[in-house]
Amino acid sequence: MSNIADIITRLQVMAQDGSKSDKRLASLVLSDLDFASKAAISEIAARVGVSEPTVTRFCRNLGCDGVRDFKFFLAQAIAIGGQYLKPEPLSRDAREQRIASAVTEAAIVAIQRASDNLDMATLVSVAELLSASQHILCFGSGGISSMMATELQNRLFRLGLSVVAQVDGQLQRMYAAVARPETTVVAFSVSGHAKSVVDAVQVARQYGARTVAVTAPGSALAKVADIVIPFQPIEDGNIYKPTSSRFALLAILDMIATATAETRGTNVLEGLRRIKQSLNMLKIDDPRLPLGD
Repeated sequence: MSNIADIITRLQVMAQDGSKSDKRLASLVLSDLDFASKAAISEIAARVGVSEPTVTRFCRNLGCDGVRDFKFFLAQAIAIGGQYLKPEPLSRDAREQRIASAVTEAAIVAIQRASDNLDMATLVSVAELLSASQHILCFGSGGISSMMATELQNRLFRLGLSVVAQVDGQLQRMYAAVARPETTVVAFSVSGHAKSVVDAVQVARQYGARTVAVTAPGSALAKVADIVIPFQPIEDGNIYKPTSSRFALLAILDMIATATAETRGTNVLEGLRRIKQSLNMLKIDDPRLPLGD
C-alpha cells in the first residue's frame, strides 16, 4: 500500500491541473465523497463517462496502487476530516447571540463534565506532592497542552515553588535528564500520544522523579506516569469554534493550583503580597485587580 498523507489535497490539485479525464474524475470525487468511496469502479466510470482502465490510471496518478488503495485513503480522509469538507450551512440570524451562546454554553458544559469526572482525592495528592517538591517541571506540546504547561508555571511560582515549563521537545528531554528524586514532573497532553512529552516523562522517571500526567486515560502518557488525572474531551461538533476542552483543562489546572496553595497555607501569603505590591506600584493602585494577570 502507498503512503499518502492527504489525498484530498491531491484531488484538489488534480481537479485543477490534471488531464481532461482526471479533472472530471477528481471533480466527481470531491463533489460526492460518499459515492466515490463506496461505488464500484464500473459505477464511477459510467458516471463520468470514461473507461474502467481510465479510473485505474487516475488512481495511480494520485499516487495510489490502484482503485482499492484509493478507496482506503479516501475513506480514511472522510473519517478524519469529513466534517470540514461538507459543513452544515451557517445561520446568519442573531449571529452575535449565537456565537456568544455557542462559546459560553459549551465552556460551561465542558467544565462541568470535567468536574463531575474528577477524582478530587487524586488531585489533592498531586497538590501535596507539588507542595513538597524541591523542583517542578511542566511539560506540554501543541496548542492546548503547551499553554497549560506555561500556565501551571505561572500559577506555581507565585506560591514560592521552583518551577520551569518547557514546550520544546528537545529541551523537555534535556530537563528530564537532569531531574532528581526531589523533582516532580507534570505533563499535559490531550491525546496522550505527544511523543516528546511521553519520552521526557520516561526519562525523568529513570532518574527518580515523580511524574504526574493530565491526559487521556489509557493513553501512552497515562501508562508511563506515576499519577494520572484523567481528562477526556468530548467535542460538540462546531467546527468553527475553538475547542471547549481548553476551558475544562484550565479548570483542572486551577483546581491543582488552588489545592497546592491551600496545602502550603500561610507560607504563600508573603510572596503573593509582594507581587501585588510590586505590580500595583508599577501600574495603577487598584487592589481590585487580579494578582499579576
